Amino acid sequence: MSTAADTRAITNLIATYAELVDTGDLAGLNELFAEGVFIGSRGAVQGHDGGVERMLRDTVILYEDGTPRTHHVTTNIAVDIDERAATATARSYVTVFQAAPGFPLQPVAAGRYRDRFARRDGQWRFAERRIDIHLVGDVSHHLRG
Repeated sequence: MSTAADTRAITNLIATYAELVDTGDLAGLNELFAEGVFIGSRGAVQGHDGGVERMLRDTVILYEDGTPRTHHVTTNIAVDIDERAATATARSYVTVFQAAPGFPLQPVAAGRYRDRFARRDGQWRFAERRIDIHLVGDVSHHLRG
């Protein structure tokens, strides 16, 4: 795979994360981290044992349509690839918008993703996602507790 193709594959994983969250596909998110760890404000969670899905079901509010009524916008993506080690890192910004019944469209959180990836059998996979939220708005319609 070329560096451009590797970068595109990694960027697609980052975009897939946002799509899975916004469509409420928590099982798909768990699969995305099947060989990795998800690190957020509640600590580290392994994907291989269903931990990511469980953690999200416990914290994210899903509405009647099965989604959290969010739109994760990921920008400023920078990818660094170590071809010899078959690893990569990425850093990006995230802004989460939400609109729900009785809750007009607005940004509810903004921060950074710091990701590590590993290439296995020619495929890039998440090894780690670290989420650091720096700006928090009204998350009462998005997160439990």
